[in-house]
Amino acid sequence: MTGPVILVVGARPNFMKIAPIYAELAKRNIEQILLHTGQHYDENMSKVFFNDLGMPKPDIYLGIGSGSHATQTAKVMVEFEKVCKEHKPSMVVVVGDVNSTVACSMVCAKEWIPCAHVEAGLRSFDREMPEEINRLVTDAIADYLLTPSPDGDENLRNEGV
Repeated sequence: MTGPVILVVGARPNFMKIAPIYAELAKRNIEQILLHTGQHYDENMSKVFFNDLGMPKPDIYLGIGSGSHATQTAKVMVEFEKVCKEHKPSMVVVVGDVNSTVACSMVCAKEWIPCAHVEAGLRSFDREMPEEINRLVTDAIADYLLTPSPDGDENLRNEGV
């Protein structure tokens, strides 16, 4: 690995999912950047997560905030692309199914940066849910699909991913 691993957090629940990855990379002395897109942000709540999970404050905060799905996704893509050009990551890890997840995975695909998706393969089978679209797109373009369950494995097999 030449560049850092960027760990992307878009929403508060993502902190819990990224914490063990952060800890393992730190234990192995792998350079990493913790990036919070700010898609869902509450400073007081975020501080609690950092403290309780033994994680530092994010290295980069994009401050995206709320907006329509298209607006959030576009803003994250524009700002995350700048981060990638500056830091030249060797890998990006995205989590879950929020707009930040799909936005960052699309930047990775377009910039030829390896991307790992934590919680790959989860499905609601309801395409009216924006999160379902985020899951499907992210799983179609991520390089590494980290599934949390046999159901996730089966869903990906059924989709030919």
